[in-house]
Amino acid sequence: MNKIMTNRLTVRELARMSGVSVRTLHYYDRIGLLPPAYLGENGYRYYERAQVLRLQQILFYRELGMPLVKIGRILDSADFDMSRALQEHRKHLTGEIARLHDLIHTIEKTLEEIEGAEMMENPFKGFSPEQQEAYEKELIDNGDEIVRNRVAEARANVKRMSKDQHDMVREEGHAVNLGMMVCLTENLPVTHERVQALVERHYKWVSNYWVPDGDAYEGLGRLYCDDEAFRNFYDRYDPRLAEYLSRAMGVYRRQHLN
Repeated sequence: MNKIMTNRLTVRELARMSGVSVRTLHYYDRIGLLPPAYLGENGYRYYERAQVLRLQQILFYRELGMPLVKIGRILDSADFDMSRALQEHRKHLTGEIARLHDLIHTIEKTLEEIEGAEMMENPFKGFSPEQQEAYEKELIDNGDEIVRNRVAEARANVKRMSKDQHDMVREEGHAVNLGMMVCLTENLPVTHERVQALVERHYKWVSNYWVPDGDAYEGLGRLYCDDEAFRNFYDRYDPRLAEYLSRAMGVYRRQHLN
């Protein structure tokens, strides 16, 4: 019989089964999102069927791009119904499959055009304008007039970039995030010179889009933690990264942007 139906699982066994790292499972326990069924006398975390199914729901909602805080509220609400949730997941994924097929078709047609075929009719078929508008609206609605102006400025600057410039800027941002992840893993304080050197690179990276003053830069750090779209982006690196980077940005602001 399947082990999941009969036996408890240690945190390492659950990590192997789910693909979620032990570190992330520990984090989920620490924030109350996925406590184990109980702790053994040896201090080990043990998970049973209910926790396994809860983790499955967490992963489904993460696939939808939902932040951890909101997932916790949904799963802990009195009217949460797992059967209904699974039906909604199936409905969403069925629609997503159709959209991904459109994206694959768009890729194929674009390759054909690059290789000399006729110009394709619609190079954006399969992308979700509603989702992009939602991300942008949330960013603007969560800010003040300064943020609205910065968003407009960033849009204009992006439009002026060549594809090569855009790719270089994107790769630099990724490199900074990876560097911050190394510092985070090594438990370096946000005041450490290596961390602050990366934040200086981050400030210059942001300046490719708009040049923030001290208040705006520190405010951007807070937005990384509070805005759903930003939080989802940084959670893909590590659920702790947004807060770590935000605190490091606050230090940089006080040292260099006052």
